[in-house]
Amino acid sequence: MTTGNHTYPGESKWKGLLYLLPALLIYLLFTFIPILETFRASFYDWNGFSEARSFIGLGNYVNLFSDSLFLKAITNNLVFIIFYSIIPILIGLMLSALLTGQPIPGFSFFRTLYFLPQVISMVVVGVIWRWMFNPVSGPINQFLSFIGLDQLRQAWLGSFTYALPAVGSIGTWVQYGFCMVLFLAGIQRIPMEYYEAAGLDGANGFKQFLYITIPGLKSEIGVAMITTMIAALRVFDLIYSTTRGGPGDSTLVTGFLIYRSAILNNRIGYGAAIATILSIIILVLSFLIRRFVSDRQEQAV
Repeated sequence: MTTGNHTYPGESKWKGLLYLLPALLIYLLFTFIPILETFRASFYDWNGFSEARSFIGLGNYVNLFSDSLFLKAITNNLVFIIFYSIIPILIGLMLSALLTGQPIPGFSFFRTLYFLPQVISMVVVGVIWRWMFNPVSGPINQFLSFIGLDQLRQAWLGSFTYALPAVGSIGTWVQYGFCMVLFLAGIQRIPMEYYEAAGLDGANGFKQFLYITIPGLKSEIGVAMITTMIAALRVFDLIYSTTRGGPGDSTLVTGFLIYRSAILNNRIGYGAAIATILSIIILVLSFLIRRFVSDRQEQAV
């Protein structure tokens, strides 16, 4: 096919776009249009049942930023970023370095084992760990008793102090395998000549990891940061299946606050406003991370 001065191999580009049309229609119908409707609903006071909607403009947003529950939920989401993103990335880097440093028997088994939490339903994960944290029969407290640390036994998910880090540790367990597999794939594209030259110059394994592996994984680290950060900000199913935001509001997150406001309290407009603000926060943070990674790569070049 020839268009102007350009020649395209194969079929017409319009036919290629036609192939994409079904997926585009599905995206518009089930994703884009609901997003627009959510944004529109955020300007109304509506219970979700009656036909009447009261237009209140920015009223929901004004109430939102003076709502202590919303501020608490956002704060908890930011804490979850530590458990969902920062710690899993550090663990993933460490494991990827260990699994590629020397030949390890059963390498494929360990890689699959570490990645397994990522493919398990989050509801199932929540049920499993709710049993693990059970204050009476849970394996964690039983293990503490077995090694003579009875004073450390806790009602983990019922504690105002330990519930948030306990649920956060579940997120770490789920996310670190994804980070590890992503970094393992990235390490394979780093030329071995870099490591050989560094070894000849006397650099030990830690220095090679610090000055060759990490700079070579900037793109993968950026992807891991964006993906895990989004998971931390939109977490809902794990909270729902473990603590329901409790005890009190100590594990309340924005996802569960949206559910509580829109579904349980019939405040559709208010829940839509929370969802809109959450989406904006995710978009801004994702853009900043991508911009930061791109700038660092350009400086490296």
